[in-house]
Amino acid sequence: MASKPKKPSVTFKEVTTALLDNSRPFSPRYLHHFSDISSSDLEDLKKIWLQVNLDRRVALLEDLEELAEADTVLYFEDVAHLALSDPDGRVRATAIRLMWESDNIRLVPVFTKMMLEDKEEIVRAQAASALGLFVYIGEMEAIASFSHRKIEDDLLKVLSGTDTPIVRRRALESLGFSSREEAPAVFRKAYDDGDTQWLASALFAMGRSADEQWEESILKNLNHSDPDVQVEAIRAAGQLELDSAREPLLKMIEEGEGLDVDLRAAAIWSLSQIGGEGVREALDRLYDDTEDESEAEYIEDALDNLSFTDGVADLGMLGFPVDEEDRLNTIIDVNEQEEDDQSGDHKRRKKKHD
Repeated sequence: MASKPKKPSVTFKEVTTALLDNSRPFSPRYLHHFSDISSSDLEDLKKIWLQVNLDRRVALLEDLEELAEADTVLYFEDVAHLALSDPDGRVRATAIRLMWESDNIRLVPVFTKMMLEDKEEIVRAQAASALGLFVYIGEMEAIASFSHRKIEDDLLKVLSGTDTPIVRRRALESLGFSSREEAPAVFRKAYDDGDTQWLASALFAMGRSADEQWEESILKNLNHSDPDVQVEAIRAAGQLELDSAREPLLKMIEEGEGLDVDLRAAAIWSLSQIGGEGVREALDRLYDDTEDESEAEYIEDALDNLSFTDGVADLGMLGFPVDEEDRLNTIIDVNEQEEDDQSGDHKRRKKKHD
């Protein structure tokens, strides 16, 4: 885990002044000042928040989100809370994404209200996505059962309601973690809808389900002509650790010159989750052959994950129990999906946590 960097020796007044200065770019060196922000600095930020240029407010939150993904020690939740009440929908949606790892149960009614009542589609969709984490922790019995069931009820209400497709699909994806008896039927209905976007969301939910009954449905779409559907099938195969997907995915990365970068990255990571014969050798070859520094780093991370995967498999072969919570923890994606109307547009850093 990265160590927390020291904040630059400038006052917060200088930070807010820079925020308000539209004549020059806002310097990245100020970003760490928003982590673990003091109550007095937060009050100062509140006073000037709406005076900050709208595009700069959005850009600031996006920069903080990227920084938080790179360094998990940093904590920007207080700033995100402030931005949840911003009059602009883009800011509110980005603020929700900035809380992608927060399991604070007090956020549930906030996100639920935003999902059900916010006037902006982008916000309702992002709030529906954010509730997926709370479905997951409810499955882990980390919150009260009545709260868990209420979250699922609200997601089911949205899914069966009249909101826009993107909001309803995000609700479906959040229900992916649910063990409710209604869940398989809603996944199947979305899968059979005939629309590729619903198919992609159904595969996303199936990947989260920890249920291998979806194996055939996932395998059938590994080479789908729609790239969003294909990438979700590839990711689902990895999340469910489907041995039957190993050979098709190995073939994909070994013969797939010109393969779309997102598909290639998804296949690499899914193979690291599946493990088994031939995977390490294939990833080693990719690592040796790539001239792209960022891809080399990604493959290196995948090789590290493969070591974990193979280690868990070895424990199982030795008779050590691998419980359901451990299994679910290997597939959780608190990702917060982007508000864009695509299921396959996760940032690469977040793929590592799928």
